[in-house]
Amino acid sequence: MKKVSIFWFRRDLRLDDNHGLFEALKDNENVLPLFIFDKNILDKLENKADARVEFIHDQVSKIHQELSKKGSSILVKYGEPEAIFTELSNDFEIQSVHTNRDYEPYANDRDEKVAKLLNKKDIQLHLYKDQMIFEPGEILNGSGEFYKVFTPFSKVWLSKFDPEKIKDFKPMHWKNLFQSHSLEIIQLEEMGFKKSEISIPSKTANEEVISNYHETRDFPAKNGTSRLGIHLRFGTISIRKLAVKASELNATFLNELIWREFYMMILAYNPQVVDKAFKPAYDQIPWRNDEEEFAAWCEGMTGYPIVDAGMRELNETGYMHNRVRMVVASFLTKHLLIDWRWGETYFAEKLLDYELSSNNGGWQWAAGTGTDAQPYFRVFNPTSQQEKFDKNWKYIKKWILEINSDKYPKPIVDHKFARQRAINTYKSALNQ
Repeated sequence: MKKVSIFWFRRDLRLDDNHGLFEALKDNENVLPLFIFDKNILDKLENKADARVEFIHDQVSKIHQELSKKGSSILVKYGEPEAIFTELSNDFEIQSVHTNRDYEPYANDRDEKVAKLLNKKDIQLHLYKDQMIFEPGEILNGSGEFYKVFTPFSKVWLSKFDPEKIKDFKPMHWKNLFQSHSLEIIQLEEMGFKKSEISIPSKTANEEVISNYHETRDFPAKNGTSRLGIHLRFGTISIRKLAVKASELNATFLNELIWREFYMMILAYNPQVVDKAFKPAYDQIPWRNDEEEFAAWCEGMTGYPIVDAGMRELNETGYMHNRVRMVVASFLTKHLLIDWRWGETYFAEKLLDYELSSNNGGWQWAAGTGTDAQPYFRVFNPTSQQEKFDKNWKYIKKWILEINSDKYPKPIVDHKFARQRAINTYKSALNQ
């Protein structure tokens, strides 16, 4: 059997500035690149034309093409990670396995199981920091505990962040790659998926957009956001390089990257937030959970233009402007009193840039159930939000073609009534 060390690609689909890949190639010979299409994740996806799966497949194919120029290739498997590593340990004499750390509950459980499996064969699993600037445990308060409020967390984060000391992991020791041209990429169809009609935004950071981010980010009709979420999610760009660029161009944009790490940290220390409120008392809220109203929200037929435009944008493109995300989430949880978990799940199915920690954090913020959340008695007024951020109806008219016709529905609920109902419901539940 051939001796190899393995580098396992996951949420780091790039050859440039990849910490784990750098370490694997630096210290080992015959490094075999590996990617696993994880059945445990893919089998839960109902949409077999999921643009995210196609995106991952495209990125893995690009890595394969780049590696072929270096006399190597990437081994692509479809199955459950434990079974794949059992199979590989029978095909190769594995010296070590290297990968970049993931912080989500499923990932932690998966890595623990793989590490135990490998350990039985005297193979070590090496984990590296790559998708965060400061990972859980690096930003703590004076008592050595994680921060529950964003502002003090961000101040410590900024005090520790020195762009000049951010390492760029290169050059790579490409000569240490496993030499093979014989590996082939599994096709989408072989895994039960097909191509999507949804397009993926560019991974090139638009410096003009980032420079003006603080002025344009709240207006959904403008090209004022980076659209880099999916690339950060799957690591096709380096968070280190983006954070350095943000520090040079725009403090507000850098602040959004800090929010990303704050929510990652919250999830790492509180895995229960996946299906429970960060503030346990808020699990007492008696949600109405009206299925017809939820369907109207999903379809963009609530009669509130800013809400409906956002939902239609999401359904058609896999993206929704961040300001509008806050409005639609507040509307679902406060106006309709529908459980934030319903909305969170719908976003998870639709968003190209779906990130468990940020999605969960954002929904719990809107519902008032999370860390550093908006208070339950603060209820966004969709009409005033529209007047403030889309006063010329440019965004709304783009997504609601029938806006000024009889085909557009009347408001599903009166704002003043819904606001008071939400406040009373929350107050009653929290005072029990």
